[in-house]
Amino acid sequence: MDKKSMMDKIAAVLDDSKTGVMATVDKDGKPHLRWMTPLILPQWPGALFAVTSPDFPKVMQLDGNNHVEWMIQTRALDQVINVSGGINILDNPSLKAQVIEAIGQKLAVFWKVNTASTDFVVLETIIEEAVWFKPMKGEREVVQFAKEDIDG
Repeated sequence: MDKKSMMDKIAAVLDDSKTGVMATVDKDGKPHLRWMTPLILPQWPGALFAVTSPDFPKVMQLDGNNHVEWMIQTRALDQVINVSGGINILDNPSLKAQVIEAIGQKLAVFWKVNTASTDFVVLETIIEEAVWFKPMKGEREVVQFAKEDIDG
């Protein structure tokens, strides 16, 4: 499978599930998992985006270790994709507007837990590896991404 096909699979699974689980590691090496609402922006192939509050603990965890892993799956659980890479924490107004336009209606829970502020940042995962798995069929594909996949 090539990188474009993998990105298409990630986008299709996200279109079905609307959510994913992101894993970070704190300064003591303890893992932390949380449900998030990631998305693909077609103009940035090789990247996965999400939003968070700059005051949430995950931001401090990402400052200490920006490597994460995502797990997304279809609602039927017939496809699972693990995505790993490094995260950039971005406060770019143009990017924030694009992300909110794309997923704003899906962020009801985010706004409920972020009642103290309307501030948010964008988490940009630069994909290093994606693994697609069809559990019931035993099919598995691994795709490695390189920095040039993001830059052009």
